[in-house]
Amino acid sequence: MTTLKPVMGVDELEAFMAREFPQMRMGADTTRIEAVGPGTARLRLGFTERNLRPGGTISGPAMMALADYAMYAAVLAHIGPVALAVTTNLSINFLRKPEAADIIGEARLLKLGRALAVGEIVMWQEGPGEAAPVAHAVSTYSIPPK
Repeated sequence: MTTLKPVMGVDELEAFMAREFPQMRMGADTTRIEAVGPGTARLRLGFTERNLRPGGTISGPAMMALADYAMYAAVLAHIGPVALAVTTNLSINFLRKPEAADIIGEARLLKLGRALAVGEIVMWQEGPGEAAPVAHAVSTYSIPPK
C-alpha cells in the first residue's frame, strides 16, 4: 500500500495521543512514534525495567502493547484523528528472545478500507541481530463511520 499518503505527521500523532490517550504515558513515558511514511508507522519501545519479565527479557505484554500502538499510529496517520478506531484482532508470534534493550516496531498497512484496516507489525532490536525479528503481529482495526 505504498500509494497511501499520511495525513498526520509524528508531531501531530504525538500531540493527539497526549490529548486523547494520556494513559499511554502514565507511569512510564517509554513508547515514542519515530516516523510515519506511506502506509507505515515506526515506534520505539524504550528499554525500562518495568517491561522485563523473569529471565531478563522484554515481556510479551510489552511487545503486544507496542504492536497495537504501532498499528493504531499507522491507521491514524492515514485516516486522521479518529479516536474511536479500535482493535478488533491482534495475533502475535514471538520469534526469538529479545535482549533487555529498546524494541522497534514498524506497522505496515496491508488494507485500508472505509470500515477496516489490516496490517502487520514487525518488531526487532538494533544491533548485530537486527535482521532477525523478535516478533511479528497481524492486526485488524475497525474504523467508525463518519
